[in-house]
Amino acid sequence: MTEFDEDVVIVGSGFGGSVAALRLAEKGYRVRVYEAGRRFEDEDFAKTSWNVRRYLWAPAFGCFGVQRIHRLPHVMILAGAGVGGGSLNYANTLYQPGASFFQDPQWRGIADWERELSAHYATAKRMLGVVEHYPHTGPVERIMAGAAEDLGVGDTFRRAPVGVWFGKPGERTPDPFFDGEGPERTGCTLCGNCMVGCRVGAKNTLMKNYLALAERRGVAIESLRTVIDVAELPGGGFAVTTQRSGAWLRRGRRTVTARQVVLAAGTWGTQQLLHRMKESGSLPRISDAVGRLTRTNSEALDGAIATKVPESLELARGVAITTSFHVDDRTHVENVRYGPGSNLMGALATALVPGDRRLGARLTNLAAQVLRSPMRQFRLGNLRRWSERGIIALVMQTADNSLTLSLRRRFGRLVMTSEQGHGEPNPSYLPQAHAAAAAIAARVERDGGEPAEARGSWPEVFGIPLTAHFLGGAVISSSPEEGVIDAYHRVWGHPGLHVVDGSAVPANPGVNPSLTITALAERALSYWPRAGDDDVRPVQ
Repeated sequence: MTEFDEDVVIVGSGFGGSVAALRLAEKGYRVRVYEAGRRFEDEDFAKTSWNVRRYLWAPAFGCFGVQRIHRLPHVMILAGAGVGGGSLNYANTLYQPGASFFQDPQWRGIADWERELSAHYATAKRMLGVVEHYPHTGPVERIMAGAAEDLGVGDTFRRAPVGVWFGKPGERTPDPFFDGEGPERTGCTLCGNCMVGCRVGAKNTLMKNYLALAERRGVAIESLRTVIDVAELPGGGFAVTTQRSGAWLRRGRRTVTARQVVLAAGTWGTQQLLHRMKESGSLPRISDAVGRLTRTNSEALDGAIATKVPESLELARGVAITTSFHVDDRTHVENVRYGPGSNLMGALATALVPGDRRLGARLTNLAAQVLRSPMRQFRLGNLRRWSERGIIALVMQTADNSLTLSLRRRFGRLVMTSEQGHGEPNPSYLPQAHAAAAAIAARVERDGGEPAEARGSWPEVFGIPLTAHFLGGAVISSSPEEGVIDAYHRVWGHPGLHVVDGSAVPANPGVNPSLTITALAERALSYWPRAGDDDVRPVQ
């Protein structure tokens, strides 16, 4: 086949897909992006998380929001949806991982990754508008600094690097990042609702940078289109079939052809496609390593909450994440907040229980706490003003643990499932997270929260950790026996197919991965030739 509808089809518009869209357009390719979620203007985001239809993603039930929630036997996953992917509901937090990430055995022999990615991290920071140190100080920042001191790790406390426009609060200004080529921006008002969707226009989502610039260069972005099949064509290239997201009837299936395809649907979406296309025979030579080395960033979501706080303790004021510290050399803790009124996610929280692996013991401990002080537990668990009474502790590790994902048939349908994989068992709880939550609770109480208590989550009670950073499963490797893609993000066995998103990340970074995904994508796309040129990328 010599004529294709597009030069490149990109599946997904998150950090990897957006980089691909802009850089390929700059190199002269005809590019079409398919995004399962909807397009949001600033005013389209939910005002609070209680606006379920605009906040949660459940398209079969008419919910077309930004917050995806997926469940596997070994983890519950929080992810993003919409044009701009996870940037719409992430916490604008853009850390660069430490040296151990680049030295993970899965990929350290392939390249000097820390050196090679250095320039691409710099480009990613410029494009995403990183402010290296959150510039405001309030009660939460002081509480986190105090908790770090109480744990004996005060020297590790720092302000978070964030992607936010801190202009004059609420004031509209011409594009301050790209010499006027980008959209107008509005200064941050510290409303706290970054993860519900920034209605102010201060958050540097991908629609404010990569995607805005890509569309100006002719990239077509189709929203509310779910890719259901990617099939290789006999003479080269691919047929990509989509349908309307969430449609029960009149699914409006369409197929386009492309010389090359970039999978960037996020770890969940890309793994779904790779597993299903291998199973169906559409992409029969995908490596048997697909699903291996799936990472959760070894995460826990705990925190602290008080039954009552004074007005001066403005826990919900600021951007979503502002500070962090290290409990030990592999455990990183960040404060997380939602804005006033965004209390829905508090339904996942409950009393903190010891991490005994026996479910019965955990449930017994939880019941004992409730029976010992039922009124206190009721008041702590009350969702009224939940975001204004507490601090979420997001805990991440560089520990070498993983899951292996595969397909299984359930009730006549193929669904993804998980089992313990390479390395240490994926933890169902982190003692370091419990220690951090207790220290934060003590500081909240010291500052007037009465009484304050460390809190865990319902999934943790049932031995299922939460992660907001689901990674891996289609990782960079030196051969198809060891992973799914090569060092240039090309899928082994399928020339013209690429994976450029979080599923390529081979190790737990121990920090928020968005900057790393962006840097890896910048590196991968830098090797593409200009449209019409020979393929000048290095050969393995």
